[in-house]
Amino acid sequence: MELSRYTTLELGGAARRFVSATRESDLVAIISDCDARGEPVFVLGGGSNVVFADAGFDGTVVHVATRGIVTGDELEIAAGEPWDDFVAWSVRSGLAGVECLSGIPGLVGATPIQNVGAYGQEVKDTIASVRVWDRETSQIVSLSNEACRFSYRHSMLKESPRWVVLRVRFALAKSVQSTRIRYAELARAVGGETAPLARVREAVIALRKGKGMVLDPNDADTRSAGSFFVNPTMDEAAYAALAARAGESVPRFPSDDGRVKVPAAWLIEHAGFAKGTARGRVAISSKHALALTNRGGATAGELLALAREIQGGVFARFGVTLVPEPVLVGSAL
Repeated sequence: MELSRYTTLELGGAARRFVSATRESDLVAIISDCDARGEPVFVLGGGSNVVFADAGFDGTVVHVATRGIVTGDELEIAAGEPWDDFVAWSVRSGLAGVECLSGIPGLVGATPIQNVGAYGQEVKDTIASVRVWDRETSQIVSLSNEACRFSYRHSMLKESPRWVVLRVRFALAKSVQSTRIRYAELARAVGGETAPLARVREAVIALRKGKGMVLDPNDADTRSAGSFFVNPTMDEAAYAALAARAGESVPRFPSDDGRVKVPAAWLIEHAGFAKGTARGRVAISSKHALALTNRGGATAGELLALAREIQGGVFARFGVTLVPEPVLVGSAL
């Protein structure tokens, strides 16, 4: 099975074996069987945050296709539910807490792994617990929010393939109004620090579309993995050194850990990589400097070569090493 068919970048070779799991029990059984036989396994969700090598994957790729929303005091969502479908359902149901995360591709199960966030919201703010299959102990366990050790675009779940997300439990607030909007661009778009849920969702999707961050088969800028690099965080001394090296004011934002967050897009553009910069069949999006795109018929090798060029250019100019956000399977920068 060509993995390019299952990724938003449309890149990657074939998997030796490809299996789709529509039930939680099947997902657990397939992974357990592979582990017992020593078969390499990769668990694939929506394919929006992964880059497979051109050589493909020499093992079993398990595609998560489970579905289901269980309502109650908290919501329990199957890992295979499309994320934006869940956000749309929450908005229609008058449940606040994930409305700023509208338009993000991928599946629910991927969101706690890298603590998905956008426009001032992160899933850690509303995740109550995560139900996982522990491949080391062969048990299903529930991890609390604290046990997941969430941080900026990271969690304990990202550190090891040991845990396979089965379901995510969310605690959302019953409200027709959004939670407080902390992102200035979005606040300006809706006219304040709070707004009706549907209005916020519409505004977020419009902003994302303007940056090529909503999937559209007619827009090559959306043939990407979203933001390819994580915004770097640093302490005050490192930021001061960066500003001195830049010779000008460098945008900064507070980070949850008390450090300083710097926009990777600013670093990329000020290192000489403008929006639309192309290298053959791959290019930086014409709408957003953080997205690397497949303009059609490209290879993973070509995309990664552009990523390495950008990474090296930013380091040479600013002394900052950009870290890729997508999972790189069978390759590295």
